[in-house]
Amino acid sequence: MVKLIIGKKGTGKTKKLISLANDAVAASNGNVVVIEKGSKLTYDVTHKARLIDTEQYGINGFDMFYGFLSGLCAGNYDVTDVLVDSTLKIGGQDFGEFAAFVEKVNTLAAKAETHFTFLVSADESELPKSLEAVSEKI
Repeated sequence: MVKLIIGKKGTGKTKKLISLANDAVAASNGNVVVIEKGSKLTYDVTHKARLIDTEQYGINGFDMFYGFLSGLCAGNYDVTDVLVDSTLKIGGQDFGEFAAFVEKVNTLAAKAETHFTFLVSADESELPKSLEAVSEKI
């Protein structure tokens, strides 16, 4: 399952992500992974979640990001939740590529039985209509 949390900068998306991550850790029988660009969430997310900084791995572009997520699921069968902050900073600002990325991740989520949550700093009207079903506006 893929869920998008959409809103402009300063609307509280990251606070919601922190809350979702900490709740997921409490409820999960597996591993919870939080992915971000930079390391600003170190003290906000519980230490029981795996915190990954994409800058350490040189991830840029949605194809590379998808490969990273696939490897994450392949390398650790018990990842139950993956939460991503700053999705467009990691993958890029091309909303067409983003829609294709979400479609591929949705297939991965079903195969790996993993929940993916992506924070998207954009106005809902900017995103393709195909993403409406998985979007939640903040």
